[in-house]
Order: sequence, then structure tokens, then C-alpha cells
Amino acid sequence: MATPLSLRVFEAEARVYRRTWRGSVVSSFLNPILYMFAMGVGLGTIVDANLPGGIDGVSYLTFLAPGILVATALNTGASEGAWKVMGGIVWAKTWHARLATPIGIEGLLVGHLFWSTFRVFMVSVIFAGVIAAFRVAPLFESLLAVGPAVLVGSAMVAATTAFTVRLKEMSGLPMFFRFVVLPMFLFSGAFFPISQLPNWLQPVALATPVYHGVELARAIVVGTSPAVAWWVSVLYLVGWIIGFGVLCVKPLRRKLTP
Repeated sequence: MATPLSLRVFEAEARVYRRTWRGSVVSSFLNPILYMFAMGVGLGTIVDANLPGGIDGVSYLTFLAPGILVATALNTGASEGAWKVMGGIVWAKTWHARLATPIGIEGLLVGHLFWSTFRVFMVSVIFAGVIAAFRVAPLFESLLAVGPAVLVGSAMVAATTAFTVRLKEMSGLPMFFRFVVLPMFLFSGAFFPISQLPNWLQPVALATPVYHGVELARAIVVGTSPAVAWWVSVLYLVGWIIGFGVLCVKPLRRKLTP
């Protein structure tokens, strides 16, 4: 009965967040506005001046917005899977305390994934509102693009959690962000088409969840056809969530049970 019990974990996280939401909401609004102004308007003016036809027939701001939406979901999901997990296991040890209840390892893990995915959803909805405010796309299409972003964020929660639960100390997390998350952020099609990458690097970009999310979100916002069939990308992202979620169970049980 992991799923009903996992809702207790979700409820506990929501109670904590109710006291701390103000700071995160401010950054959730500010970050997309800064990205859109700096990269979309600032850099976009230069790009559009040198590419009269735009990128794939649209302005750089329009090309960039869905990519940054998904890339932001990537960062949010990775942070939830890293620092929250490390805090629960090592620093505050709240996950140890939760296992004194009937929740169990599976309920704890599913509740963590539910809550972290909800956090990604909240951040993505705010970003979608900013996209609509910049008149990149109507609000409806902007909100539809939240779907792929949430899938990417949830996939990164699962993958990062699977990595974090295997660490003995936090020193591995900065390296994970530097050599895994940052390259995904930069080279998965959010800022420029992956066709601009060297030939040997393009298959690596294709294998990242961010690429599939960016293609789906861009197809919704811009109206382009994704390079990969939409159902293939959705199944690929769901596979990441389930696969890495399963990989979390055994090391988490080793860490939290005597």
C-alpha cells in the first residue's frame, strides 16, 4: 500500500513548504523573467539581426522560451533529487524518522517523487505565465508546454535521487551538477539546434531527457514537428522515471534500515 501512505509524505512536505513558499515563489518568478530578458531579448536581438529568417522560421525569443522552460524544470528536478535527499538522509535525517512510521521505503520514495514532481509543476506553470506575458505564445499553448517540462523534471528527480542515495557524502553532488546537469542544460537543444553540435556529440544529446522535453515543448509553443515522434519521447521520459525510480529502492533500503 505504498501509494496511499506516500500521500502522507506529500502532506508533510506541503506543510513544511507552507512556511517557506514565499522565497521560492519570488525566485520562480524572477528567474524566468531574467532569462527571457537577458537571453531572449538581449542576445535574441543580436541573433535575429544576423539571421533574418530566424531559427526554424521564428525569432530567437520564440525558439528559446520553450527550451528554457524545460531546462528550468531540469534544474528544479535535479535540485529536488539532490539536496532534499541528502538532507533527509544525512543532514536533518528526516527520512530516518519517517521510517519509524508505517510508510516504508517504497512509500517514502513514491511520496518524495510525487512532491518533487509537484514542485517542478509549480515552477513550470509560473514560467509558462511568463512566456505568455512576453507574448511568445498564448497562455493555453504555454500551459500545455508544462506537460513535457514536468516529465523532464520528474525524470531528473528520479535519476538524481538514484545517484544521491548511493553517495556516502555530499562531495559527489557538485561534480554531478558540473559534469551531468550543466551539460544537459547547455547542449540538449534549449539554446540552439543540436545540429550545430559536432556529429559525435549529437547522439549524446539525443539520449538526454531534456532534448525530448524541449522538442515536445517547442512543438506545442512554436508549432514545429518534433524530430522524434511525440509518443516515443513521452515513453522515453516515462521510462526514465520508472527505471531510475526502481534503481533507488535497494540502495535507499541499505542506507535507512539496520
